Amino acid sequence: MSLIKRLEEINVDKKANKTSEREVDPYYELKMKIQNGVIEELDIDFNEISENNEEVKQKIDYIVSKHIEKESLNMTNSHKKKIKEELLDEIIGFGPITGLLADNNVTEIMVNGPDHVYIEKSGKLVLTDAKFKNDNHVLHVIKKIVAPIGRRIDESSPMVDARLPNGSRVNAIIPPLAIDGPSITIRKFSEDPFKVEDLIRFGTLTSKMGALIKNCVEGRLNIVVSGGTGSGKTTTLNVLSSFIPNDERIVTIEDAAELQLSQEHVVRLETRPINVEGKGEVTIRDLVKNSLRMRPDRIIIGEVRSGEALDMLQAMNTGHDGSLTTGHANTPRDMLSRLETMVLMSGMNLPIKAIRDQVASAIDVIIQQSRLMDGSRRITHITEVQGMEGDVIILQDIFKFEQRGIDNNGKVKGEFVSTGIMPKFVQKLKDKGISIPPDILN
Repeated sequence: MSLIKRLEEINVDKKANKTSEREVDPYYELKMKIQNGVIEELDIDFNEISENNEEVKQKIDYIVSKHIEKESLNMTNSHKKKIKEELLDEIIGFGPITGLLADNNVTEIMVNGPDHVYIEKSGKLVLTDAKFKNDNHVLHVIKKIVAPIGRRIDESSPMVDARLPNGSRVNAIIPPLAIDGPSITIRKFSEDPFKVEDLIRFGTLTSKMGALIKNCVEGRLNIVVSGGTGSGKTTTLNVLSSFIPNDERIVTIEDAAELQLSQEHVVRLETRPINVEGKGEVTIRDLVKNSLRMRPDRIIIGEVRSGEALDMLQAMNTGHDGSLTTGHANTPRDMLSRLETMVLMSGMNLPIKAIRDQVASAIDVIIQQSRLMDGSRRITHITEVQGMEGDVIILQDIFKFEQRGIDNNGKVKGEFVSTGIMPKFVQKLKDKGISIPPDILN
C-alpha cells in the first residue's frame, strides 16, 4: 500500500472525529494542513518507510520541516519541534508509542485502548502520559505494524501475532473480541542481543551456571527453557543459541520470528495464519515436520504449546540432538507434565508410560526461569532429566536459587547454590571431548 493512501486513511479517520480532535489538540488544523502538503509531495511505497531507512526518513524530515516553516511563522521553536515530532511519529514511526519503543529501559508496552498506555520498566508496570486520538488511531498503528509482514487484522480475523523490524514481538486484538477497544502488547527485545555476560551482570545466573549451560549446548544436549509469561525465556534461549558453533546448520521455527542468531548458517521459519478463504494456515507442527527434511544440525523451536511437542521429541530421539526450545510451566516437574499434555494434543493415543519414555530419553536439561515479585528475573533451577524409574521420570537439580526473603527496598534476597551432585550427562559430554571443571559444580 502506498504512503499516500495510508495517510489519506488517517485523514478520513481524523475528519470523522474532527470536533473532538480540535478540543484535544489546538494544533490539529495546522497539522492536517501540513500533512496534506506532505501527501502531495510524496510518492513512495509505504513499506519502504521505517526507522531503519535513513534516506527516506531524511526526505520526509525535510518536507515536514519545510511545511512547518511555511505554515507556522508566529509559533515558538519549541511548538514547531513538538509538531514536527508528532508528524514524524505518525508517518515514520508508530504514533504515540514511538518514543516508548526507542526507550531502552522499557521492556514491554501495553496499549489498553486509546487513553491507557502502560509500560514495564525495571520489572514494574507504569501508566504513561502517551495517548492515542481514538480507537481508529490505535487500529491504524496496528495495521501499520502487521501490513509489512503480510499479516492482517479485521473483524473476521480480530487477533494477530506480528513483529517489529527490530525483532520485538507484537500481539494485537480488536473488537468484537476486545470489548473496550483495540489492544496492543509489545514485548521488546534488544537490537543487540544479550550475551551470557549480560545475564550474569543482571543477576539472572552466576558465572558457574553460565559455564555449565555453555558446555551443555556445545555438547549437543537437548534443553528446554521453562518459565511463566514475562520470565525471560526467549532472552535465555537467545543466549543459549549463541553457544552453537558457527559451522552448524541451524533451523529456527517460531510463530513470529524474534530470535536473533549471530551464526551465518541459519534458516528462519515462521508460521502463517489462516487466510480470508479459511485456507493456507501453516502451523509450528507443519514447520517442525518440514525442518527434518532440511538437514538441520540444530532445531530451535521458539515455543512448544501443542501437538508439535511429539514431533520435537521424536526429532530429538532420532539424531537431532542439541535442539533447544521453551515452554510455559512454573517448575521443571510441571514442564514434564505440560509436555505429556501437549503430546496427547497431537491426536496420538499413546499410553502415558510411552510418552514419559519419549520425554525422558529426549530431554537432557530443563532450565527453569522465573520473574520474582520485585520484577527481577532469575534462573531458579538447572535440572537434569536422568531417565525413568518405574513410571516416574527422575529429575535432579544441579543449581537452584534459594530465596531468603525481602530487603527494606522491596528487593528479593537470595543466592544461587550448587547441589554438589555430579550430573549423569558429564560422561556424555566427556565422550564428545568436553570436560566440566570440577569447581563449577562445587
